[in-house]
Amino acid sequence: MNILVNGDPKTVAENCTAAQLVEQMGITGGRIAMEVNREIVPRSTYDTHQLQADDVVEIVHAVGGG
Repeated sequence: MNILVNGDPKTVAENCTAAQLVEQMGITGGRIAMEVNREIVPRSTYDTHQLQADDVVEIVHAVGGG
């Protein structure tokens, strides 16, 4: 199915979860935040949050500095 991730079209498997998307994109282990259709997805629900066709996903990395 097709979704939009950070403005770029991406094809993912049907029943893809937020956790699977993060793993597929190779951004596991870091501090990230995800929004799907302008709603924050709590990290504790990534394993169960099912993405739907045409979802608009924004993923941001937390960057420390000082």
